[in-house]
Amino acid sequence: MPFGEPIYHRRSHAQSCDPAWGLAVDAVYMHGYMRAMQDDFSQCMVLNTRMAARAVTRHADHRLRRFGVTAAQFNILTTLNDHPDRSVTEMANSIAMERSTLSRNLDLLERKGLVAKQAAEHGNRRIVALSEAGAELVEKMLPEWRKWQAELRDTLTNPDFEGAIAALQQLAKL
Repeated sequence: MPFGEPIYHRRSHAQSCDPAWGLAVDAVYMHGYMRAMQDDFSQCMVLNTRMAARAVTRHADHRLRRFGVTAAQFNILTTLNDHPDRSVTEMANSIAMERSTLSRNLDLLERKGLVAKQAAEHGNRRIVALSEAGAELVEKMLPEWRKWQAELRDTLTNPDFEGAIAALQQLAKL
């Protein structure tokens, strides 16, 4: 049998251990071996990242409810505050939001009078900017945002907040 044979080929245990068969591993044999190992899914990065994101989002949604916006809409408004006149595609890429989700939220924010959309000078891009009411709302929300950011920082004791943010930013680049 040639070296590099696909590992899903069925072989006997004796064949799997025989050097003449090469270094390929029998998946059926390995499955039994791997099943004996205990997987600790409580340590799963995907699960824990999703759970943390959902908890932080729920917390932010609760805190922002009195302002009439969600955490996602807060992120959109503050991004527009910091980076005015971005296209919808540029914004979606910068805040890791699906373009359709961003467009739906922008439509809601436009109906509330918090953002204004206009066609770009060239091409068929749409440019979005904060309205005066949107800029005023961002200013009203910032003290609350600062307060719950401090609470979140206090929640993270090990690792430290900067380390946790750096790790999440590194993961976001995958």
